[in-house]
Parts: sequence; C-alpha cells; structure tokens
Amino acid sequence: MSTIPSSGTFPRPVALARRGWHSRIGAAGWSGLLVLGFWMLAALFGPSLLSHSGAMGASDVFAPISSKHWLGTDYLGRDMLARVIQGARYTVGVAFVATLLASGTGTLLALLAAASNRWIDACLSRGLDTLTAIPGKMFALLMVAGFGSSMVVLVLTAAVIYVPGAYRMARSLAVNINALDYVTVARTRGEGTWYVMLREILPNITGPMLADLGLRFVYIVLLLASLSFLGLGVQPPAADWGSLVRENIGALADGGASVIAPSLAIASLTIGVNLVIDSLAGRAARERGAR
Repeated sequence: MSTIPSSGTFPRPVALARRGWHSRIGAAGWSGLLVLGFWMLAALFGPSLLSHSGAMGASDVFAPISSKHWLGTDYLGRDMLARVIQGARYTVGVAFVATLLASGTGTLLALLAAASNRWIDACLSRGLDTLTAIPGKMFALLMVAGFGSSMVVLVLTAAVIYVPGAYRMARSLAVNINALDYVTVARTRGEGTWYVMLREILPNITGPMLADLGLRFVYIVLLLASLSFLGLGVQPPAADWGSLVRENIGALADGGASVIAPSLAIASLTIGVNLVIDSLAGRAARERGAR
C-alpha cells in the first residue's frame, strides 16, 4: 500500500523537468533562435535605425539587386531591404501581441474549466465550440469588413480566432493534471480554485503550452499576411510583409526580388519558430522515452 509523504504533499511532476533549457536545444533549435532573434531585433530597433540612415531614399522603380539595393526596390523606388525590416514591426509585433492574448486567454479559461465544477467546464467548452465552428478566415473577413482594419481590430480578431484552439490544448492537459494525487491533497488542505489553478496545474502545463504558443504565433503570422495580401490587413503608409507582396505582385516577372524578399521573410520566420518548437518537443519526447 502506498503511503503519503510525511510533508503531506506529493512530489510534483514539474520537478522532474527542472533542467537547463539550453541543454534541450540542439543545433536546429539554435538556428531557429538566431532567426527568430534577428526578426525580433529588426522589429524593435530596425525602423529607428533606418530612419537615421537614409535607407528609404528614392531610386529607380523595381531596380534589380545591386550593391546599393541588396534586395532591389519596390514600385515606388524604395529600398526593399528597408521596407522588409520596417514591415517586421507590424508582422512580428501584431502577431506577437495577438498570440499572447489568444494563448493567455485560452489557458486561463482552460485552467478555470479544469479546476471548477463540470457546469462551468461544459459552458466554457460549448461556448468556445461555437467559435470553432466558424471558419477563421471568414470570421476575420467579416470583422475587418464590419469594423475596419485598425491594429486593434486585427489583434482582437486574430486572438478570438485562436482562443478556442489554445483552450482545447490547455484543457486537455489541465484535466489530466487535475486528477493527480497532489492536486487532490491540495484540495484536501482547503486550497481554493485559484490556488489549484495557478500553483498546482499551471506550472505542469507550461512547457506544452509554450510549444503551442509558438504554433499559434505561426498561424497568426500567416493569417495576418493573408489578410494584408487581400488588402484587408495593415493599411498604407504602414506595411507588413503580406502587403509588401501585394504591392509588388504585378512586377513578379521583371522585379521579382520585391516580391520574393517579403515572401522569404515570412518563410524564414515561420521556419525559425518551428525549428525551436521541434527541437524542444523532440528532445523532451526522447527523454521521456529513455525513462
């Protein structure tokens, strides 16, 4: 017969995973971190540096790649390297805020559903199922058509679309954790719902939810880029990578660099995030298999 430890608590699984995060990232993960870090720095500091360097000076329309314009120029003769770096602020920034909002809201609702009674769980699950039934891009088009394409609308729309997915992922993890012995012991001690949510369940689902956050970020980047390509995303004079493709798509045959450059930026960002996620998830799975 098993016995309860003298301290009155059970060891938590989270303690088994307390190792240096750097030891779980391989070469592919470090490559992804470098790419992700580059675009983060470009989003934070790139536009201010370019504004002082005169990189946005006018030149020939759709000029080819040269020593002066490393990625050519766009349909107004603006340097495409500078435009791509400036577009990173909107692509990375808007997607990052929307991802934090979506994953944070979904995780909090999932913790509440798992730690509360079955009626709250049922109401939250059925309510979010209604959002899942609506195609994401259709919902985004309706929101933008009805309320405009301001930054606030874009962030809230992307967040609402991906809250149900984050909720489902977090709930599936939280329900399993909620059934473990150490959570039962915490409830027996008289701990409240918020304590169980934040101190007992949340630390043990943080790793998988961080991986899910990375996937949500990729999905939101692609969603916002597709909206901008349709002319419903970030509006001029601001531009993200999707709108840069749309602006220059007519010159694909003659000024292909102006179209390919922002497309490659989107691809590099999504690949970089996926490399980091795959590295962490793969190493964790191998460690579990070894045990």
